[in-house]
Amino acid sequence: MLRLAAASLAGTAIEFYDFFVYGTAAALVLGPLFFPTFSPLAGTLAAFGTFGVGFVARPLGSVLFGHIGDRRGRRPVLFASLLLTGASTVAVGCVPGYDTIGVAAPVLLLVLRFLQGLGLGGEWGGAVLLTAEHAPAGRRALWSSFPQIGPAIGFLLANGVMLALSASLSDAQFAQWGWRVPFWAAGTLALGGLWLRSSLAESPRFLEIHEHARMPFAEVVRHHWRLVLLTAGALAVGYAVFYAVTTWSLAYGTERLGVSRTVMLICIMAAVVVKGSLTPVMALLGDRYGRKPLCLLGCTASVLWMFPMVALLATGQPLLMFLGFTGALISFVTMFSVVAAYLPELYEPRVRCTGAAVGYNLGGVLGGALTPIMATALAEHSGRVPWGVGAYLTAIALLSLGCFALLPETRPVPVTAVEAVTG
Repeated sequence: MLRLAAASLAGTAIEFYDFFVYGTAAALVLGPLFFPTFSPLAGTLAAFGTFGVGFVARPLGSVLFGHIGDRRGRRPVLFASLLLTGASTVAVGCVPGYDTIGVAAPVLLLVLRFLQGLGLGGEWGGAVLLTAEHAPAGRRALWSSFPQIGPAIGFLLANGVMLALSASLSDAQFAQWGWRVPFWAAGTLALGGLWLRSSLAESPRFLEIHEHARMPFAEVVRHHWRLVLLTAGALAVGYAVFYAVTTWSLAYGTERLGVSRTVMLICIMAAVVVKGSLTPVMALLGDRYGRKPLCLLGCTASVLWMFPMVALLATGQPLLMFLGFTGALISFVTMFSVVAAYLPELYEPRVRCTGAAVGYNLGGVLGGALTPIMATALAEHSGRVPWGVGAYLTAIALLSLGCFALLPETRPVPVTAVEAVTG
């Protein structure tokens, strides 16, 4: 289990590195480079628009790779998704700017971001299921939390490289070529991830299935559509909170508050370290007390913390911003530490790869794709403190709280006997 969990963690870390490095670049440099004819605000919104395309592609990736995972096995998904995401990320670093190839530059950026999202949409389902379906029932949340630590590591890798480049290069050098280096590094990371995954065994639960679904997505839509919508709505708050902290606040802090890139990145990265460290702790609580109570607790904390978070951000003081970000990410990890066990337990094995991944990534569209765009637009019409952003995030948290309340508890239901709770 340790070897399997480590390989899943490494793979998700690499894929989320690819995904996050784009978000950081969108907040810092992509607007002026690829949308130079726009105003600064419009350029940032356009860059965040290409960022959102990755989220729109993720459910489509879930359908594509979920079909493979439910028909051919979880293991092939891990290789194909990592290869696609890694190749498209390297290609982003090679796209010339608007000044060189004109409108083709943002078009290429859009296409490559779509391919990134397509690959990541398959990654989560494959990595989580391979771990969850190997894990003993009493420790399923703990072992399944290892892939959930991957996004924190990927974020720290992406922003650590960006931070080092930002601190060591002039603004002109960073805008000219420095921002491309993290994208090029994705190629080496992807090769390492493929090597780590080469020795993984197929999921025993998949091997036990006697009759595989011919069209997994059609079966999910026909028999489990309510469950998909509820899980998507429930997970929306996690995405909204995470990307409000890691993407929107970075742009807001540097552009509106005049805080340096280095200070903002350090504050955000420190909060992500706390979040990653607490992931297995919260997962152990999920194994002991259940999945749903942890999700309801984290969601309630999000409802209560969004207004304090934006108020602390608006101070521009590093310690207070770190406190605001940390509170938000603790509420986030309280929920997302257990969803890697929770979602697979909600779906029957024959459509689990498709159903769990589609629900998870639709939540990303609802909460992650729109949040940087909406928050940027709302903050533009706010005073010193962006209360509109706090209200927007609180509304999403209330929606998710209602959806979590309607979902069933799954612990200690065995992973092979969930048909009774899928409705």
